Amino acid sequence: MNSTRPFDIDPRVAAQVAEHPYRLLFATISGAHLYGFPSPDSDYDIRGTHILPLEEVVGLWPDKHDTIQVDGFRDSLEIDLVTHDVRKFFGLMLKKNGYVMEQVFSPLIALTTPEHDELKAIAKQCLTKHHAHHYEGFFHTQWKLFDKERPRRVKPLLYAYRVLLTCIHLMRTGEVEANLVTLNEVFRLPQIPDLVAKKLSGPELSTLADDDVSFHESECQRLLAQLNEASVISHLPEMPSGSAALNDLLVRVRLCSKS
Repeated sequence: MNSTRPFDIDPRVAAQVAEHPYRLLFATISGAHLYGFPSPDSDYDIRGTHILPLEEVVGLWPDKHDTIQVDGFRDSLEIDLVTHDVRKFFGLMLKKNGYVMEQVFSPLIALTTPEHDELKAIAKQCLTKHHAHHYEGFFHTQWKLFDKERPRRVKPLLYAYRVLLTCIHLMRTGEVEANLVTLNEVFRLPQIPDLVAKKLSGPELSTLADDDVSFHESECQRLLAQLNEASVISHLPEMPSGSAALNDLLVRVRLCSKS
């Protein structure tokens, strides 16, 4: 049902996408692979949006299949696939949700369509300075996760740095960049390559000494202050302007989904 792929990906991932029960508008890779620090044992997080046929959304149970989730192993590869129906996904795009924007703009594309290109153009109209609230909340969640564990793991610390740099970059440039390694070509934080190397070395070595925590806490607080400052002076708009275009796209793809 779903077969269009723009570049060579793991065939097990492609097979999982191809078996999706509904037509997909797009499917991209998220998680550690997108963020630039996948371990050898990292699972594949596939995210995207599907198009429910018209007869399902006008029936008694329009929300029954608005989210499809499949997780497990496929030929020893762990895969976590989550897609939302276009109506639900487009609504999330209008709610200052940076996570769905990263999925739309992810360069790791498992499946794309002409409508995906259209959606990326509309998504630029949905970015606002208030996306900073999403990323700030995500940072605090990751920092709490990092700080409560013993020994402390590098993975949630990398996620904390990643969301801070992604948000600062978004506020300054209006562009969504989720890859920490790419972001650090701009920010040049000397600790990032070392942390990524620890993460890639495997679970045995990917922990942090207690003596290093105060440094990273200070660095993250410094970056958090930069995030807040960048959001105040950002040229991004206060409100999204893409709602009408999203509605038009939704109607068109829904009508085309008639059986």
